[in-house]
Amino acid sequence: MLSHRLADFIGQIQYDMLPAATVHMARLAFLDWLGSAAAGGQQAPAQKVQAVVKQQGGSPQATLLATGEKISCLNAALANGIASHIMELDDVHRAAIIHAGAAVIPAALAVAEMIRASGRQLLEAIVVGYEVAIRVGEAVTPSHYYFWHTTGTCGTFGAAAAAGKLLGLNKEQLVWALGNAGTQAAGLWEFLVDGAMSKHLHPGKAAQNGVLAALLAREGFTGAMRILEGERGFCRATAPQFDLSKITAGLGKPPYKVEENSFKIHASCRHTHPAVDVALELATRYGLKPANIATITVRTYRTALDITANHQPTTVYAAKFSLPFCVALALKTGHCGPEDFTPANLFDPEIRELMSRVTLVMDEELDALHPARWPAVVEISTPSGQAYRGRMDFPRGDPENPVTAEELVTKFHALAAGPWGEQRSRVLAQAVLDLENVVDVADLFQVLSPNHYGRVWHSSCGITQHER
Repeated sequence: MLSHRLADFIGQIQYDMLPAATVHMARLAFLDWLGSAAAGGQQAPAQKVQAVVKQQGGSPQATLLATGEKISCLNAALANGIASHIMELDDVHRAAIIHAGAAVIPAALAVAEMIRASGRQLLEAIVVGYEVAIRVGEAVTPSHYYFWHTTGTCGTFGAAAAAGKLLGLNKEQLVWALGNAGTQAAGLWEFLVDGAMSKHLHPGKAAQNGVLAALLAREGFTGAMRILEGERGFCRATAPQFDLSKITAGLGKPPYKVEENSFKIHASCRHTHPAVDVALELATRYGLKPANIATITVRTYRTALDITANHQPTTVYAAKFSLPFCVALALKTGHCGPEDFTPANLFDPEIRELMSRVTLVMDEELDALHPARWPAVVEISTPSGQAYRGRMDFPRGDPENPVTAEELVTKFHALAAGPWGEQRSRVLAQAVLDLENVVDVADLFQVLSPNHYGRVWHSSCGITQHER
């Protein structure tokens, strides 16, 4: 039974057996997620969630990252998971089409703080959480993805795996946790019609539901034992086509799935990134500006158009899911960073006019390569008849087209220094990059406490800072 195979894997993984490359990627995934959570925590959707969870009270078990306050483990997983998905800069796994970090890491972090786990235990949990979430995602992708947001659905399994690992659940309890994670798995794409905040809710609920499933299992609360492959289980209920073999093929053998992670450098839906990368390259190489562009044709795979073929976004968030907008924005400004998605740019006449010249085409040849590749071909013509063409199969940040660790640290500081200050962000970055030597994960976030003043000392990391 698949849940039993996954439970065996979760129970067997130990830090000392992880390759250095796996540990390195798990650290970077945590740092990248933390930066997104820091910036996202200052946005209106996150603040609404913070107001709700603080009203609920509860035991001070884990950190609400936006404020540094301690709240319940379940609510910390919810709020931090929601915050981390707002900026559209959190990581993604290409084949599973899942933002694993946004669901797995807030669950793992909340439990790690609650039980005062070590950095090594947290790294174990991140690795098993990514492995489970991604493998389930690969099994049901891409047919599942048309209606279901994989981060919310498959992410719930990964969150339960990470939480269960930290809680030291036995095999039977892990099977129950996966069963009850699967029965809570949810997240629908209908929010795209309205540009609504629901997408942020998906990873937060996945994290919270995964933690809840693991906590219940620890108390003996039973769950379905064949939640993945059963006749009324997750795969048959949510995917017209699925491949159960992808859940266990090579399970437990390196390289682990976290090493296949992709990091984002544009603050928009990942399906827009291949075309944005090409547009930026062509504009730089040939000096293209909106004034000397006649037509833009983007050829890409079906799923990209299912999600991003919106020529008339009416909100800033909807613009992040508009391929015409993102390409036009990139061609005018030269980038698609968080600072570019503003009401002014959303309704900028030049960008809107350029969007009208964008034609989207579903290309069967490119579609056949998805999801192993996320290809796009961009063709730009000028009024004089000159034509320029480029193709991208692996957008910037994919393992085949990687960013460096130094670039990810720079990205973290750009996102975290605003809400947390430069000194706090430096302390946290250094601690995360030395996570295997942290004795108590809860100590990491003392620097964010509203009651914190003066000397910041992480003895476990050998970090000493003085705040003014």
